[in-house]
Amino acid sequence: MLDHLSLQVADVEAAVAFYTRVFAPCGIRESMRIDVPGGPVVGLSGPDGMPRLWFGPMEGPGNRPVHLALTAPSREVVDEVFAAARDAGTEILHEPRLWPEYHSGYYGAFFRDPDGNNVEAVHHTWA
Repeated sequence: MLDHLSLQVADVEAAVAFYTRVFAPCGIRESMRIDVPGGPVVGLSGPDGMPRLWFGPMEGPGNRPVHLALTAPSREVVDEVFAAARDAGTEILHEPRLWPEYHSGYYGAFFRDPDGNNVEAVHHTWA
């Protein structure tokens, strides 16, 4: 069910250094880094290599919404989740599409939950 979780932090490099050092015995390591305005977004993975814990810069002073991604069994289900979110009147962040900056088969839709968190439905197609 849980695909990945992203936390907005004051210092991305410090957070990444902390988690990779403290959780090294669990096999936690940096597996992906994407440069975005405001600083890097860094994905940490366990032994399977899939980035499931992400750190990014805060959106604004004191504004730290959680990003929660839930796995969908197909692209069609991502579309259905998106339609239900839209019909519920929630704020849409990104309509369903491919996100090749993550990987070629990454298909996701993003919207806000009632508390302002960035929620995503995502499906992975692996080549």
